[in-house]
Amino acid sequence: MPRARPPQAGATSSPGRVDPRRARTRAALISAAQGLLAEGRIEVSIQEITDTAGVGFGSFYNHFEDKNELWSAAVAATLRAHGDIVTALTRGIDDPAEVFCVGLRLTGRLQRSFPELARVLLNTGLASIMASQEGLLSHARRDITAAIANGRFDITDTGLALHVTAGSLLGLAALLDTNPDLDAGQLADEYAARVLRAFGLSQPEADSIATRPLPDLTTITTTGGTAS
Repeated sequence: MPRARPPQAGATSSPGRVDPRRARTRAALISAAQGLLAEGRIEVSIQEITDTAGVGFGSFYNHFEDKNELWSAAVAATLRAHGDIVTALTRGIDDPAEVFCVGLRLTGRLQRSFPELARVLLNTGLASIMASQEGLLSHARRDITAAIANGRFDITDTGLALHVTAGSLLGLAALLDTNPDLDAGQLADEYAARVLRAFGLSQPEADSIATRPLPDLTTITTTGGTAS
């Protein structure tokens, strides 16, 4: 018989109110999972997870059915955090092809700017990332769809475009992770230009868009807010 689960984090007897203690516990579990994923420690026990999070063993099941559900939540939170960063830094750009390009260039720099965030995605793998509908992936889908609708991209299958983008980004992240001396900015810009060309832009325009000045990543926190 499946384990009975209490209401999810944030649910209380008072509609519209969030239980801060439950929210903190859930956030601690997700943060611990992100750290473990970044280290490639997927085969840990639930006891190790709760010890890392600093919460009681029994509280795990107040929020998650099993480890797989927690890993999924951790990946979704990571994608959401980076998606928020990209959104904050692309406000005011009207061309969806350029917005998409900025996202690629920033994501390519992620391994250097926020290495733990990058390693969560790297150690998660393409299938898990594509299964999530959160943050970065939904933003990329939005930008690709808009660029196709505006005639900026000539690729017609959004799903194919997303898989090409995500798979090649993971490859770039792996290259940078294993070669710390490589110039992440230069490689990310070259990569972004080649993706734009693959999706239909001319080489001169792709190169121009991929070398425009980028917003300052240091003004953004990993939760997507502007740093004070």
